[in-house]
Amino acid sequence: MRLKFSSWCLMLVLVLAGCTLDESSSTVIENDSPEIVQEQANPTSEASAETETEGLEKNEPEYERTEVPLVRVIDGDTIKVKINNKEENIRFLLIDTPETNHPRMDGPQPFGPEAKKFMEEFMQGGKVEIELDVSERDHYGRILAYVYVNGVSAQEELLKRGLARVAYIFPPNTRYVDSYQVIQEKAQVEGIGIWSVENYAQEDGFFPEYVEDPDAEVPTKENLVTESCTVKGNISSSGEKIYHVETGAYYDRTIPEACFNTEEEAEKAGYRKSMR
Repeated sequence: MRLKFSSWCLMLVLVLAGCTLDESSSTVIENDSPEIVQEQANPTSEASAETETEGLEKNEPEYERTEVPLVRVIDGDTIKVKINNKEENIRFLLIDTPETNHPRMDGPQPFGPEAKKFMEEFMQGGKVEIELDVSERDHYGRILAYVYVNGVSAQEELLKRGLARVAYIFPPNTRYVDSYQVIQEKAQVEGIGIWSVENYAQEDGFFPEYVEDPDAEVPTKENLVTESCTVKGNISSSGEKIYHVETGAYYDRTIPEACFNTEEEAEKAGYRKSMR
């Protein structure tokens, strides 16, 4: 009887010990599982984030740039390059620098030589690239483009130094006008370059008289060039005055030198209508 009781006790102890081991083992599994899942989940989450980021980067707009050999710098905002073995003049889009050698002006305008000198140094030995917008040429036959040297925007560098103003904002060539305006505003606040002389740089051009005489009155100027230009007037390289209407073939690609509200106004000013 005593042997049977002892055997029964021994079996009970073993059963209880087995339950304890199972519970302990179960606890270990339960505690380890979240760590393992977490370790496996993190790489997947990171990979997903990287995939999403890569997708966003690929969706950013990219515009084609063409490398061109530089022949020479003509002005702060105009250069001559070679394209298909032919020399072409490139006019920088959306900016205007003071003139250095204009046929209708007596000598260079203030800060014109500085703009040209900076551009010569900026482009020396660099990789010059051009980026087109919608309209490719102006009425002079010059190619309109955004210009880069070693990947740096020439337009932005001129604006940063106060050597150019944002100008000739005519759709559809307005891709970077907002960012250019921000850079110009900073130069204006700092009062550098063309902005160091009050009233010298204005919406319709440069006025050297303010550099020579700070108290000069604002000159009156007829037919100012504005963004809303119903009839665009231009003077050809031969001196002929031509105007373009909104339905004309060359209206969108023309950068006006004078603006008119009607064709009658343009004709009274000595302009003739474009044949196209």
